[in-house]
Amino acid sequence: IMHCGTTRDTFLRDNLDWLSKAINWAKFTTTAGLGVIHKGHLKEAFTVLDPYLPKQDANASPYTEGGSLFAFGLIHAKHGHGKVSEYLLQQLKNIDSSPMLAADAGGGGGSQGGALDASQKKEIIQHGAALGLAVAAMGSGNLEVLEELQSLLYSNDSAVAGEAAALAMGLVMLGTATEHSTEMLNFAHSTQHEKIIRSLGLALAFTMCGLEEKADSMIQTLALDKDPILRYGGQFTIGLAYAGTANNKAIRQLLHVAVSDVSDDVRRAAVMSLGFVLFRQPEQVPRLVTLLSESYNPHVRYGATIALGIACAGTGMKEAIALLEPLTRDTVPFVRQGAFIALAMILIQVSEKMEPKVKEVRQQLMEIIGDNYKQQSPMAKFGAIIALGIIDAGGRNMTIALSSRAGHMNISAIVGIAVFVQYWYWYPFLLFISLALTPTAIIAVNSHLEMPKYKIKSNARPSLFAYPAEVKEVEEKAVKAVPTAQLSITKKHQQRKDKKKAEVEADENKKGVTPTSTSDTTTTATGTMTGETEKMDIVSEKKDKDGQPTAMEIEKEGVGTEKKKTEKVEEPEFELLDNPARVTRAQLKYITFDVDPRYVPITEGVHGVILLKDTKPGESEDIITGGVPTLGGGPQDEQDEPEPPPSFLFLG
Repeated sequence: IMHCGTTRDTFLRDNLDWLSKAINWAKFTTTAGLGVIHKGHLKEAFTVLDPYLPKQDANASPYTEGGSLFAFGLIHAKHGHGKVSEYLLQQLKNIDSSPMLAADAGGGGGSQGGALDASQKKEIIQHGAALGLAVAAMGSGNLEVLEELQSLLYSNDSAVAGEAAALAMGLVMLGTATEHSTEMLNFAHSTQHEKIIRSLGLALAFTMCGLEEKADSMIQTLALDKDPILRYGGQFTIGLAYAGTANNKAIRQLLHVAVSDVSDDVRRAAVMSLGFVLFRQPEQVPRLVTLLSESYNPHVRYGATIALGIACAGTGMKEAIALLEPLTRDTVPFVRQGAFIALAMILIQVSEKMEPKVKEVRQQLMEIIGDNYKQQSPMAKFGAIIALGIIDAGGRNMTIALSSRAGHMNISAIVGIAVFVQYWYWYPFLLFISLALTPTAIIAVNSHLEMPKYKIKSNARPSLFAYPAEVKEVEEKAVKAVPTAQLSITKKHQQRKDKKKAEVEADENKKGVTPTSTSDTTTTATGTMTGETEKMDIVSEKKDKDGQPTAMEIEKEGVGTEKKKTEKVEEPEFELLDNPARVTRAQLKYITFDVDPRYVPITEGVHGVILLKDTKPGESEDIITGGVPTLGGGPQDEQDEPEPPPSFLFLG
């Protein structure tokens, strides 16, 4: 998460010994994490994942192959229609002919000594391929993909493969209210696997995403179901169907379930879904969940933390932080876990100047994950680790944005957060948060889509939107010895003894003093202090006849000069940024394009790529050379580059 989209996988390469310790599903998640790191780098996907993708190797690990297929889908998130979906679909169909499974079947297919049999290996690879398809073909409505996923779900009734297949069906048919919903609901009632039932409940929620009143019949069906797992899905159906609408009916329904349902899971889901409904009006959420955050039920308190994190993501809202701070000290570990994650979501790309609590929160998270802090439970430490990844997401160049600056809903971000919070049941779902992370940058290009050297003005102090300073690891403090207690009567006795000794020494010194000794050079401590005090008085009283300052005044002037030197240089009121520039969402209102009169942006106030109009087309341009470095070091392959669109008139 911390290196999302940066292609910087040096941590994995530099810690191969640590990486080799990952086994089973930890290996699956680690391999899939490569997809988050290389997200959006489409041309390098095969090069990066080639060592891990399924091959004709009987000794390959199914966890590595399954994780690589999931990673392949994450790299192509929102860009996976067409060849990418076809590749993942073909991999899903070809699993039965894998040499790994054939070799295992030839050996008897038994599971001895902890080894996986052919069916178990098959399930793991199918799980990864289905999740990869879910991300790559999200919202495509591809019926061929849907049919293959249905076949995988209905024919095997496998908990591992079925969980991913069911979720993928919902994501492929995102927001379509597909007619297959009835089949999915019927299968949820017939299967015995909780994993599949939960995924089908979420899948039905995804098919109703953004449909508002059209989803009411499905909401009613799920909310009144006898199975608490399907009621759990019903709460997310409300949250996703009415996402960003602040609909009063939806809010009342969620609040009613949050305090009345007999299942803790359903109550937790209801409170979390409030964050989706109100993310366009985040200022209402702290007031709404104040009482819920003080509930006796820890699941409700946890839901309140996540609701605050979803609705107030990236805002740095003080009211939300004030509610979450006591929950970081909650007696229940998973409530602390939720509070840490929510704080990170709220403070993502918030500087210390904007919110002084940022430094304190970062320091707290570093202390909790440190080896010296053994008071926290593993569950709370896990939350702190995830929180550190979120607060520094994408190299501190990304934020969580559930809507655009113009107010349009970011469907992929909403889906990413909705699946991310399911990490409660399945850790690999953590990687879905990469769908919610959006780069915060302005990239100005000319009519040839080249980046000219161009200045962008930020009319705010540089420190207001600067990168946060690195937090140092907390060093172990040495335990100091406790001083020995001393009775007051003993102390008085010692003082009398010391006084008598001093008087005896003074008498002896007086007897040994010669007549030639002067008052300003006495040998006693008192005499010396008196002599020096007299000298200081004499110096301070002396004045130069010419009116020159005394020695004391010169010394005072010297101190004043040193203070002036140590004073900080005044911070400028604005900052000039080079193209391309990191510009946070909060910084956009301070951005102007009046530094270089040659280029005029066609559209202002937007993130991402901005097209510049050249007012002096006849003159030569100073173009920024270089591009995204490739792993091979050679030029990028542009054979698959699509043709540019025909000329058109831009109307703004």
